[in-house]
Amino acid sequence: MTKKKQTEEKETIDKNTTQKTSGEKSVKHNKSEKDTKDTIKKEKEVKKETKKEEKVTEKVIEKKEKTDAEKLIDMEDKYLRLIAEYDNYRKRTLKEKMELLKSAGEDILVNLLPVLDDFERALNHIDEAADTDSLKEGINLIYNKFYDFLKQRGIKSIDAKNKDFDTDLHEAITKIPAPSDDLKGKVIDVIEKGYYLKDKVIRYSKVVIGE
Repeated sequence: MTKKKQTEEKETIDKNTTQKTSGEKSVKHNKSEKDTKDTIKKEKEVKKETKKEEKVTEKVIEKKEKTDAEKLIDMEDKYLRLIAEYDNYRKRTLKEKMELLKSAGEDILVNLLPVLDDFERALNHIDEAADTDSLKEGINLIYNKFYDFLKQRGIKSIDAKNKDFDTDLHEAITKIPAPSDDLKGKVIDVIEKGYYLKDKVIRYSKVVIGE
């Protein structure tokens, strides 16, 4: 083999080697570019998904805030309704009480009119009455009629004479020496009767106490 031929073969081998190396480098470069593009693409997809999730989260928060606001409005509305209902109930109850008191007072007055009629008849005949006994009887009839009317309304007198002095029932006007030892600390005399309305004392008995 001549020197020239050897030189040509060597150049051919070097050229092939250079082309192979360049091809490998090109393949590596292309692969690197592809990997870079894939990475960029994945990053874009990740960012896109992140933005999507953020938007969903914002919508959820906004919806929640809106729901809380609606709940607050509902509570305020219910509160205002409750106040209005209570105010109407209070006014209605007050009106019913006033009407009840008015009708109750009217009922008492209507039932007292017959007693007034009896007094007027007695006064008209008092100068003409020759018999004092009949006059006394008429006054007693009027008194009993009036007292029966009071008893029907729950009024009854407090039995005080000769009873132990009781501050829940009696009001002491004065004290005097007791006629006997067994009357010490007891009611000797009743100056003014006391009365119950049902079981409630509406007027204390004004009494004299023995000491």
